[in-house]
Amino acid sequence: MKIVADTNIPFLKGVLEPYAEVVYLDGRSIDHAAMVDADAIIIRTRTKCNEETLSGTQVQMIASATIGMDHIDLPWCAAHGIDVQNAEGCNAGGVADYVFSALYGIASRRAIKLDEATIGIIGVGNVGKKVEAMARSLGFNVLLCDPPRALKEGPDAFVPLEELLRQANIVTLHVPLDEDTRGMAGHDFFEAMQPGSIFINASRGEVVDEAALIHARPKLGALVLDTWCNEPNPNPNLIELCDIATPHIAGYSYQGKQNGTAQAVQAVACHFGIEELMNFRPATEDESLKPVSINLKDKTQGEIAAILQYNYPIFTDDFLFRSSPDSFERLRSEYNYRREFYLE
Repeated sequence: MKIVADTNIPFLKGVLEPYAEVVYLDGRSIDHAAMVDADAIIIRTRTKCNEETLSGTQVQMIASATIGMDHIDLPWCAAHGIDVQNAEGCNAGGVADYVFSALYGIASRRAIKLDEATIGIIGVGNVGKKVEAMARSLGFNVLLCDPPRALKEGPDAFVPLEELLRQANIVTLHVPLDEDTRGMAGHDFFEAMQPGSIFINASRGEVVDEAALIHARPKLGALVLDTWCNEPNPNPNLIELCDIATPHIAGYSYQGKQNGTAQAVQAVACHFGIEELMNFRPATEDESLKPVSINLKDKTQGEIAAILQYNYPIFTDDFLFRSSPDSFERLRSEYNYRREFYLE
């Protein structure tokens, strides 16, 4: 058996070698020629899987160590019998940490009061649920918009997008990229938002119409972007307009990367019947990287901001990115994974 894997997936080297020939390549280099004699590929979002790259190969299984699936042509794979598995929910905790470290950090710098603020969460899947839970624990008013969930579960817990945009002081996106969400944050979206509100996107860059966002920027109170159109070549003018700008690392927690690799390896193990790896999980060798419990009850906004920044100093990531925006991929591949925190 031959497996081709993205060399930037952590904790993977040495795991599958007892069972297969494993070839490691940069994700962007995993093309048709690399896949042609592979039985399985283990990838991230940088590897495109479609008819052009997969046709005529012997690939029967794709394991993506990421949540997003927009880099894979799922209908084509299904029609050709290719098993596709992703790491659903793997980085939810890391993204939630990112959102609140950014939010309280900006509020501290800009003297924004968060008392009685309303946060609107668009997309309430694995990540959105984590953001919701943390927001409620911190005392925010919460509005949820998730049309697919509302259709399945009933509308009682959800509000229409237009209502959320009218009422929320903070709007954060956690939707997948698909035909329904591509460009959803456009001129009408930003026109409906409250003046002075905070906008956060840590989902996919193409969910946002960047021209519309640039036009609307004077209306917004603050702007946080982790994802961009045309990655790894983000718009430098848009970077300058952000309060916090980072190179698609919101989910880059140590636990998130453990989860992603574990789910990818387990998916390969289940597909090929490798019993020894069906419950695989990377070990945490450094005690300092284990997740930490923090108590924010009865703390002032300033105290909460200080505690969150201590556990995730997000402005360091912002500074490194602004200092070298052309190093988008290097900053991601050399990122020092941070430990997750959770609220008591």
